[in-house]
Order: sequence, then C-alpha cells, then structure tokens
Amino acid sequence: MISNKLNISILLILLMVLSFSCRKSDMVVEIYTSVSDDGSGTGTTTWEKGEEYLLEGFVFVNPGQTLTIEAGTVIRAKTGQGENASALIVSRGAKIIAEGTADEPIIFTVEGDDLKGSIPVEARGLWGGLIILGNAQLNSEFNESKIEGIPLSESRGIYGGSVNNDNSGVLKYVSIRHGGTNIGEGNEINGLTLGGVGSGTTIEYVEVISNEDDGFEFFGGSVNCKYLASAFCGDDAFDFDEGYNGKGQFWLAIQAPSLGDNLAEHDGGTDPVYGEPFSIPEIYNATYIGNGQLTSSNLMVFSDNGAGKYYNSIFTNQLGGTEIEYTNGSNNSYSQFENENLILGNNIFYKIEGNNNSLILSAYNEAGEPLSAQQIVLQNYLFSAENETYNPGIIITENNYNITPTGDVESNLALYPEEWFETVTYKGAVNPNGENWLFGWSLLSESGKIN
Repeated sequence: MISNKLNISILLILLMVLSFSCRKSDMVVEIYTSVSDDGSGTGTTTWEKGEEYLLEGFVFVNPGQTLTIEAGTVIRAKTGQGENASALIVSRGAKIIAEGTADEPIIFTVEGDDLKGSIPVEARGLWGGLIILGNAQLNSEFNESKIEGIPLSESRGIYGGSVNNDNSGVLKYVSIRHGGTNIGEGNEINGLTLGGVGSGTTIEYVEVISNEDDGFEFFGGSVNCKYLASAFCGDDAFDFDEGYNGKGQFWLAIQAPSLGDNLAEHDGGTDPVYGEPFSIPEIYNATYIGNGQLTSSNLMVFSDNGAGKYYNSIFTNQLGGTEIEYTNGSNNSYSQFENENLILGNNIFYKIEGNNNSLILSAYNEAGEPLSAQQIVLQNYLFSAENETYNPGIIITENNYNITPTGDVESNLALYPEEWFETVTYKGAVNPNGENWLFGWSLLSESGKIN
C-alpha cells in the first residue's frame, strides 16, 4: 500500500516537472548582448547572426575600426529621447561591413520589436538611427562639419575631407525601422545619415521605414546608391545638401497619409550657399509617391543653389509640385536650371498639382514676388524635356500601394550613361515585367503595404 502511494507520488512529481518544462519551452526569453560605448567604440569586431544585440546610448565605430555584421543579424536599440537616445555611428576613418542577403537581411529596430507585429509599421521616433561619416568633399567653408543628430560636444561626429572615393564599407539588404528620436530642440536623427561618404562605399538594397525625421539624408560626399526605399517618414524621404554629387538608381519614396514634408529636398550649400562642388546628384528610375493630402508637401524643392538631375522616373499623388528657388543674383537654384545643372527629363508626372501642367514646375522666392517670366520658361520646359503627364498605373488604396506600374512606362526613355548605371527598359523604381526587388527582405513587403 505504501509502495503504491510512493509510486503515485513520484508519478505526479514527474508529470508536474514535465508540464513545467513544456510551459517553459513555449516561453520567449530575450537575452540581449548589450552594446554601449565608453569612448573606445565597438572595436574591430563581428556581430553574429543568432545573437540579440541591444544598443544602449550612442555607440561609435571609432576611426581605424571595422564593424562586421553577419547576414540575418538583428540589432535592437534602447528607446529614449535626448541624452537617453540610442544610435550607431560609423566615424570618419571607420568601416561598417553589413552585407545581408534577400533571404537574410540585417535589421535595425527598437527594443521589444518581435518582428511579428508587436511594433506597428508606422510607429516612429522610438530610437535613433544609423549614421555613417566619411572623408569625401563638402562645399562648406572648411570642408568639415559636425553631423546633426548627435551632441556637438562629440568629436567623433566630424565628417568631410578631400577623398571623394573614400570607402566607409558596405550596406546591403539592410532594413532600418522606427527611428528618428529627438535629442533636443527639434534635432532629430535621420533613418540613414550619410555625411561626407565617398564613392568607394557600397549602399544597395536599403530601406528606411517610419523614421520621425528624414528617411535618407546626404550631407555632401559622392556615394552612389541603388535600390533605396523610404516610406512613412515624418519629414522628407530624401534630403541632399552640402554639395552631394553622387549617383542614384531605383529609389522609392512613399509618404504616409497626412504626414511628411517633401519627397525630395535638394539644397546647395549652407556656409556659404554658393560653395563648390555644387549639389548635383544624378538619379535614374525613381518612383516618388506622395500623400495626396497635404498642401504643405511638395514633390521636390530645389533651394540654396542646389540642383540635380532626374531621368526615367515616376512622380505621383502629391498636391505640391516641384519648386525652384529664384533670387536676384546668380547663386540660386533657378540659375542652376539655366546652366543645365538642374534637369528633369523623360519623366512621368501624374496627379501632381491636380494635373495642372502650368504648376508642376514653378519658381518661387522668399519675398513672394511674382515670377511670371520664370514660370513661363518652366511651363514650356516641362514638355520640351520630354516629360509626360499620364497615368503610369500605380494604384493607391487606403492600406496598400501597387508600386509596380501597369501603364506605359517603357517608351520615351532617356539614354543611360555607360558608367555605373544599369540600362533598363522602363521608368520608375520597379520593373513592370519582373520581380519586385523589395519582396522577401523588406518590412514594406512583409507588412503587405506594397504589391
């Protein structure tokens, strides 16, 4: 009798242990590898797939160091504002090698993101962002500047130099989510900030999703970038200044409803405005999709002697058109247009300024003076530069963006330069007859926001 009771007790204990073990195995236990910075930076090191990394505060890759991030690695960051903000900064003279794949992208996001919907797609400003600084040329007076978004007291925030082919490393198949924290007085961090980054750097297949400030901002430099996506950001999708003169191809911008400033902001110099080199990026195959609601939002703005060249691109669904600053004198963006440093050729404009062709391109000045002569020139230029104003077949619904065009986007193409650019047979960022390059690795595709 005692033996039977003992056996039953043992059996009950075993069942309890087994039950607890099963429950424990179903629990998700997050054990992070904390990454902070006491001034010595990350060191030359590798962040490995399978580890759970957590950025705590501003973490620098110091000059001379190389941070390698394996494909499939997830880096989370502590949330917080001001002095509690977290960000990863690759200093001038350092390198980051973050080479993900379409099957195993590298993800930067906020602490607590389970990558299964625990953080809403359009949540913004939860951590800082990724900043890369290099030795390439600026047009500021001393060819060096302090990067915005980090404290001015931080000496590792200097960028700029004279090495235009400078190499800051590789970013490939990288997703940057929910950043743009405010560090004080409206000073917010961009999703991906590139300060004086040189053309030796490789940046391809990078998305910035729901950043509180700009998606991508280029401060000078000459880095060339392919396959970029900026979506649902609180300010500009793409921002350029300080003499940025790199190349771009296959760039996508999507604004959230009732949010965002300009799809692209092209500024020239800061101090002085007329500094050289001029900001003249050259971009083919962009698709810029506005919010269609805000009268304060423009398609593009060229100011402070800034310029740029767009070809074979699609621009749609924005109440404001492209504005080009005019001032008395020669150091303004309208002068850059007259000197053929500002070119918009062989593009499609649809549902821009209510399809009012006379306002798709416009001149402006801060004084609000009438610029009727300049306006007539721009109105005539729109079509003389072989731009068109028909429906490219990009369908926008309340919850979804069909970014693969179904209209005619394969005729009237500008020729491609032989160097660096891919020669394709369509306008816009997405091949109408091929696989969408965002599928399989981006939050945009995982969330069902695009097709």
